[in-house]
Amino acid sequence: MKNTPVDYQTARRIIDGYGLPDFGKATIREVVAISTQLEQETNTEFIHMEMGVPGLKAAQVGVDAEVKALQNGIASIYPNINGTPEVKAEASRFIKAFINIDIAPECCVPVTGSMQGTFASFLTSGQCTEGKDTILFIDPGFPVQKQQIVVMGYKYESFDVYEYRGEKLRAILEEHLSKGNIAAMIYSNPNNPAWFCLTDDELKIIGEMANKYDTIVIEDLAYFAMDFRKELGKPFEAPYQASVAHYTDNYILQISGSKAFSYAGQRIGVTAISNKLYHRAYSGLTKRYGGGTFGTVYIHRVLYALSSGTSHSAQIALAAMFKAASDGQFDFITEVKEYGRRAEKLKKIFTDYGFTIVYDHDLDEPIADGFYFTIAYPGMTGGQLMEELIYYGVSAISLSTTGSNQEGLRACTSFIKPHQYDLLEERLKLFKENHTL
Repeated sequence: MKNTPVDYQTARRIIDGYGLPDFGKATIREVVAISTQLEQETNTEFIHMEMGVPGLKAAQVGVDAEVKALQNGIASIYPNINGTPEVKAEASRFIKAFINIDIAPECCVPVTGSMQGTFASFLTSGQCTEGKDTILFIDPGFPVQKQQIVVMGYKYESFDVYEYRGEKLRAILEEHLSKGNIAAMIYSNPNNPAWFCLTDDELKIIGEMANKYDTIVIEDLAYFAMDFRKELGKPFEAPYQASVAHYTDNYILQISGSKAFSYAGQRIGVTAISNKLYHRAYSGLTKRYGGGTFGTVYIHRVLYALSSGTSHSAQIALAAMFKAASDGQFDFITEVKEYGRRAEKLKKIFTDYGFTIVYDHDLDEPIADGFYFTIAYPGMTGGQLMEELIYYGVSAISLSTTGSNQEGLRACTSFIKPHQYDLLEERLKLFKENHTL
């Protein structure tokens, strides 16, 4: 083994200690644990690019509102399972301001982060219609969402959209949906991990197919308005965040406070269910629960069973951030553009030393710089590259865990510190010397 910044024997001992048959299939949390343990035992600084944790300060307007609410004694009261009137009203207004879609406050439901929102959405969608018991993933995607499916014992299908952009998307959706077993389909936009953005034409195709086969679309907007190629983020002014909501009524939006507002620690988000879907009754739900609509079952049966409500104070924080953004007093997009600046620098360093960007285009347009990007190295699988970079003090996750068919890694920009650009360049220079192309 050639000389590497992290001792090879120590790294092998720690990796082997986790009993992973294929290191390339390690979960995000396992990679974090391994790299953190190595960092501590070898006293070697790691460049952590494995976990999508916000690396910016939490929005002060949210912190101030939450602290005030706690000081006023709200922690002693159970939250209303439907959500506070303030957060429901401001969520509705925020969606109008930045997506240009009308969703009633009643249909905007606070959840303990989009993780809970998607879990409850999967669970409810899969109970609506007998025979529709499978979730379709438009991959690559967030690995933990498939873990949610496994936990609840549901089925899922998936395809890597890499080869199906543009009009090709219609045919692959037809192939899956025409079987009649798909209850819902999910994707993220911008995409985690690849950071491509589905176009309005592609979203229209998804909406049309959802209408044709009466399938629910779960749109994960965790990285809300973070396509920095466009001047998004001006309330009530075009351009708006692209959304399938313009093309179907069979949709659920997951809007998170974690990335756009850097409020991840308080686990707060909103599930916004279309007005029509919220009030729709399904035979499967009636049979299981004795009545109710999609929205009321989602709230009063599923969410109630999961958490009995979402933190009052976090709801008040989110309402304050939504309001300030919609009022034009809180420019959240300018703040999170820092991720784009980091990605631009990091991608250049990687490509200067022989790496390639895996998902590098949105159809004919170069991909945006943002929270994530994808890298590969000639002659290496994603799993091999993931393990090899560990010896150089660089941690990322394999694209294979995201449902991608491409060989490579997902790299996150959020934890990068200013001094680490030089450190990364130094390590990748050594990496290239040890891995001649």
